[in-house]
Amino acid sequence: MKIALTLGDPSGIGPEIVAASLAAVPSALRDRCVVFGDAGVLERAGLRSTVDVRRVTSLAVSDAPPGVPTPAGAAAQVAYLEAAVAAARPGHEDQVGALVTAPISKKQVKAAGFAFPGHTEFLAARFGAAEHAMLFVGPTLRVILATIHIPLAAVPETLTPGHVARAVFLGGQALVKNLGVAAPRIGVLGLNPHAGEDGLFGDEESRIVRPGIDAGRARLAAAGIDAVVTGPLVPDAAYRQRFDLYVALYHDQGLIPVKLVDFDLAVNVTLGLPIVRTSPDHGVAYDIAAKGSARKESFLAALRLADSMIR
Repeated sequence: MKIALTLGDPSGIGPEIVAASLAAVPSALRDRCVVFGDAGVLERAGLRSTVDVRRVTSLAVSDAPPGVPTPAGAAAQVAYLEAAVAAARPGHEDQVGALVTAPISKKQVKAAGFAFPGHTEFLAARFGAAEHAMLFVGPTLRVILATIHIPLAAVPETLTPGHVARAVFLGGQALVKNLGVAAPRIGVLGLNPHAGEDGLFGDEESRIVRPGIDAGRARLAAAGIDAVVTGPLVPDAAYRQRFDLYVALYHDQGLIPVKLVDFDLAVNVTLGLPIVRTSPDHGVAYDIAAKGSARKESFLAALRLADSMIR
């Protein structure tokens, strides 16, 4: 089954990390990859291997200078994604089973009419996913988010038991089905300092998090998944405990530890889609584009994990 790769922002580091990653994998895997991007941009980034590149725009190399975002590059990012999603739909000749996305610029694609906060929400909408979640997989930590791209001030009023239960269930299911963890141990963080200190610092733990844990635990049991779910955990100490999966309640509560300990090798996985989707855990990095210092490791890990998951 083929793996679709999208180039991300052609002015960012996407082209060079895609090119370097394709050069680093065995030919058997490289031959199953389909890149939705522009061959000229990839060649400028150092692509030397023979790769199936599907050009879906009229972008010229000069339209996307390294480190300088352009309207043409913004439109191209969206076009790459739309073409890759079309190729992943049932019945398409490419039979794409996984999607690996290089970083997009959220600011630039918004200016190009992209009506989503990021890849995750876009893919959930395009595939009609009833539930979805953002999981980060690294050598040290696996973290799933109960809420994703919302302002910190909106988290307490947005978070519901359903958000927590969904993260517990989708994360536990992925551990068993895709990541080889037969009986997962899942730790759910609290929202407030000291996990609320029995209501002294907030009641979200008793009002939202505990009911969500109970509901998530019940969903896992109903699916025949043998999991131990613990929480709410004191957030500033939770990551010192050993769990197969941590459920963070908001974006930075999960991403700060991941990027601290697993930055180069962390992979972003979108759960709840009909296909596997992975991506590197970093942005477009205009400041180092085409300077030879961009590290391919996170994208390469994303490509390898996608291949492992569809296998």
